[in-house]
Amino acid sequence: METSQSSEPCTSPSPPVPGDTVCDLVTVPARQGLEAVDILRRAAADAVGPVLHDDDRDTLGFLVPAGTAAGWDVPGSTCTETNGRGLRLAPEPPVAGADWLLPPGEEDDLATDPAVLREALGEAARLIEAADKCC
Repeated sequence: METSQSSEPCTSPSPPVPGDTVCDLVTVPARQGLEAVDILRRAAADAVGPVLHDDDRDTLGFLVPAGTAAGWDVPGSTCTETNGRGLRLAPEPPVAGADWLLPPGEEDDLATDPAVLREALGEAARLIEAADKCC
């Protein structure tokens, strides 16, 4: 599997508030998301951008470039536009009740490549299905 981090910034040409970031957010069940993170990190350390973990909802959220939501069709996941909601890539998570699983780094304007994430989520789903069948 080819892995890369999108070189597209998460910022819009004119963000609503300085320091706010416009990305889309792919949300998946935590089990599948954690498996996908492992797959991405094994393939290449920089293949995955910032990831949020929401304990209350038992989900993981991957930051992807703005515009991804328009064509996102991966079963078991949702992709939400954050445009205009003021997502901040700061040490503090942008969502109440969530924590950074993988916090934004020095290159916090880079998001996970949606094509690479799609492949990793598919592989994660297959691995989970196989594990559940054997036990």
